[in-house]
Amino acid sequence: MISPFVAGLGTTELLIILAVLVLLFGASKLPELARGSGRALRIFKAETKGLMDDDDDDVSPAKKTPEQRQIEAQQVDLDTEVERQRRGDTTT
Repeated sequence: MISPFVAGLGTTELLIILAVLVLLFGASKLPELARGSGRALRIFKAETKGLMDDDDDDVSPAKKTPEQRQIEAQQVDLDTEVERQRRGDTTT
């Protein structure tokens, strides 16, 4: 049995919405539409979780991959070189 109040909608409203969807998309397209919506929601959820994980700046060095450590070392070297050039120091 369908819950009488889904997001504040009654049974009659849900039936009307379902009928409009069937008329717009056809009965054969509804499963494909539902699958596409489910995929989109999963991708959205994964991306928002990834953004929240990126906000964690307190990652310990033990959790960093070798590639991350190498990139950070290169960035430090570049920053040092830029600072030397800014000061006019040409010795390396």
